[in-house]
Amino acid sequence: MFLRSHLRDGGRVPASVQPYFFLSYAHTPRFGPGGPDPDMWVERLYRDLCNHIMALTSLPAGSEVGFMDREIRSGEGWSERLGAALATCRVFVPLFSPRYFASQMCGKEWFAFAQRAIQVGAASDEKTEAIVPALWVPVPPAQLPLPAERLQFNHSTFGERYVTDGLYGLIKLRGYAEQYEHAVYELARHIVGVAETVRLKPVRPLDYRVVPSAFGPVGGRHGGSPSARTLHVTVAAASRHDLPEGRSPEYYGENALEWNPYHPASRRPVAYVAEELVKNLNYQTTLSSFDDEAGHFDSKQPPTRPEILIVDRWAVEDEHRRQRLAAFDQEHRPWINVVVPWNRYDHQSRAKEDELARRLEETLPVKMSQGRAACRAAANGVASMETLGQILPQVVEAAAQQFLRHAQAYPPAGHTPTERRRLVGPMGMSDPPPAPFPPTAHPYGPGGNDSADDSTDTDRGDADDSQS
Repeated sequence: MFLRSHLRDGGRVPASVQPYFFLSYAHTPRFGPGGPDPDMWVERLYRDLCNHIMALTSLPAGSEVGFMDREIRSGEGWSERLGAALATCRVFVPLFSPRYFASQMCGKEWFAFAQRAIQVGAASDEKTEAIVPALWVPVPPAQLPLPAERLQFNHSTFGERYVTDGLYGLIKLRGYAEQYEHAVYELARHIVGVAETVRLKPVRPLDYRVVPSAFGPVGGRHGGSPSARTLHVTVAAASRHDLPEGRSPEYYGENALEWNPYHPASRRPVAYVAEELVKNLNYQTTLSSFDDEAGHFDSKQPPTRPEILIVDRWAVEDEHRRQRLAAFDQEHRPWINVVVPWNRYDHQSRAKEDELARRLEETLPVKMSQGRAACRAAANGVASMETLGQILPQVVEAAAQQFLRHAQAYPPAGHTPTERRRLVGPMGMSDPPPAPFPPTAHPYGPGGNDSADDSTDTDRGDADDSQS
């Protein structure tokens, strides 16, 4: 209760109530009624890590060395306590296993911690990688989701047997006690080194029940089309060299991708913050400027990826750019959602807020009112970096669903269409071939859409949720 009230009131959390590390693992079900609890080996690892960390640091007696959620997962208030631990712990320690990456709950824990690191890193513009993975059971590299694949971590320093058998193998197999002790000690040393180097500050806890998984939908990136896990971010903003008259250059850089609307609270341009947030959702991400991309949109072609367009309201002050944005708005591309960062502490923007908001709404009337409530809220102004981190995953998910609705359908790899075989009748004659579906009666519509007539698909409002 003390921890939650401190965060709610904006107070500083004393180091003594910050968990030194958060152990994230996938629960293993018992085999048969009354069988042994397989998670007791995880508990042993947790206790051993806590003991090593107490010996390696000057943490006072009674400090909250670690956190694992076995006791509270099904208890009252578990989501609040879990959220508070993820918002305050210094290091996140995921126990890799095939079961781990199939767990939506583990993916939510990863997402919540990684989003916190992105938010803190944007404010300081310093490296904030505080995830220290451990091999519980070795996982083939091809089965790793993108957030885990991107981690730069050398497991071989923990020992050869650790790499081949994982901590579970070392703790279970006789004769490997020495290798287990070495691996756990080295893991504890690494946790301490990261905690003392990164110094990750606490943030306001997320609502853990509604955060997405960092591993994507069930089945991960291997559960669907590879292109469905690629997303493009485009930024429509000026550079410091072509600003409207009187506009301060402190929010701008050499090109649109260096636009930093949340300056000085953030020291990192919004395009790169968005890129990190999207990567944390198990996407490959690419970036570009709207000025460079203008003219590449073609609504007559099926999309190749979902997209996010980040727009500076000041961009409509340039008439040429405003006209290109208006032309973009007239094309039917529901798989592209608009996000409009807006800094309430930018005095120039606040003074012209009503005028710029009105002009942008006149320029992008379709996009400003398209899609779910979260998409409309994002298009009407995202007032802080914290709010961006909360709303962007919802906008990305809506764009991804629209992409899947409108993308070209392809047969599975290696599949060669063949003529359907027909039974031969008693006279040695086959029945006449069935008539093909007329174009308007195709079960998925033209181009693989799930609607026979796109003209009825307005993609407006919350009603779109039921169709996505």
